[in-house]
Amino acid sequence: MELEFTNLLVVVAIAFAAPLALGLAPKLRLPAVVLELVAGIVVGPSVLGWVEVDDPVEVLALLGLAFLLFLAGLEIEFHKLRGQVLRLAVLGFAVSFALAVAAGLGLDAVGMAGDPLFIGIVLCATSLGVIIPVLKDSGQSGSTFGQLVIAGASIADFATIVLLSLLFSREATSITSTLLLLGGLVAVAVALGLALTRAEMSMRLGSVLTRLQDTTAQIRVRGAFLLLVGLTALATELGLEVILGAFIAGSLLALVDRDEMMTHPAFRTKLEAVGFGVFIPAFFVTSGVRFDLDALAGASTLAQVPVFLAALLLVRGLPALLYRPLVERRQLPVAVLLQSTSLPFIVAATAIGLELDAIDAATAAAMVAAGLLSVVLFPAAALTLLRKGDPHGPEGRPAQLHAEEVA
Repeated sequence: MELEFTNLLVVVAIAFAAPLALGLAPKLRLPAVVLELVAGIVVGPSVLGWVEVDDPVEVLALLGLAFLLFLAGLEIEFHKLRGQVLRLAVLGFAVSFALAVAAGLGLDAVGMAGDPLFIGIVLCATSLGVIIPVLKDSGQSGSTFGQLVIAGASIADFATIVLLSLLFSREATSITSTLLLLGGLVAVAVALGLALTRAEMSMRLGSVLTRLQDTTAQIRVRGAFLLLVGLTALATELGLEVILGAFIAGSLLALVDRDEMMTHPAFRTKLEAVGFGVFIPAFFVTSGVRFDLDALAGASTLAQVPVFLAALLLVRGLPALLYRPLVERRQLPVAVLLQSTSLPFIVAATAIGLELDAIDAATAAAMVAAGLLSVVLFPAAALTLLRKGDPHGPEGRPAQLHAEEVA
């Protein structure tokens, strides 16, 4: 079969042009993902009709989704999830989930949503990849405030992916069978983790890895990609979601790769270059191409967009008030805004929901549009509040409180 690459050419051209355009307009503080999605909508069937999702585009986009969740898992700093920070983050997510289910039931009661539990899970996510740059730009990523927000987002990312796979798997017939499948996947991941840890301790193998890591072999990058594809393939074979296998692969690598500053300081940078440079933009552009703009055209569907945006603020923002014992009062609205920012998981989850008939096209379009608005509005507002309310300049308050204050 002869493959056509015209559609893929347009997709990768947009992936290149979006960040370049934003780089030429530095005052426009807009995440590239927003421009990628919007451009995908414009060139897709809903507007110009220049691009359709064929096999090459489909494969690249699927790898982009896997890499997105893989890097999300890699970003979690497990060694910092401890003490009062961990307790507050876990409690915050528990409150979020309760509010999300209540919101889903309320929306279902007025005919504005599909499966209320599915809607609740989607509303519980936070975009870790969007909020970390905001905290870094403001000098807050290492502060207790920053660590609380990052911990809350990390737990939200992990829990929503597990819940989505547990409750809305394609193949499993019951929660018990899904738990067994999930347990099997985790058992394989643990076994791989132990094997990787022992391999890292081998002097002979370690020296070979060090020798090959910066040659054309790029052995560590290849190994990470093997881990990603292996656990993703296993997840799909078990009837679980691609996002779960990819996320577990990234989390596993984050746990075993503890010496990145000693033997391979550029390892994670290389993985981010591959992910954000090649695959992930293709996923977001393709998601824009698939976006059903016609489903959003109705007045009733448009009315759902601000409702879902308000639901994000309620579900993820309100639990941030639990952070009051550890943060300054002026930082609470910032935490509310950052934790309410969500887009990548919404895009991925709504695609799954459409396949499973958990939601219809109109609800999916409204949720993605609300996610787009959250990424456009909330981080910019949070960064403005941080800069205006910071008497110490861009570095903010001291980088870390004493250990006893957060333990």
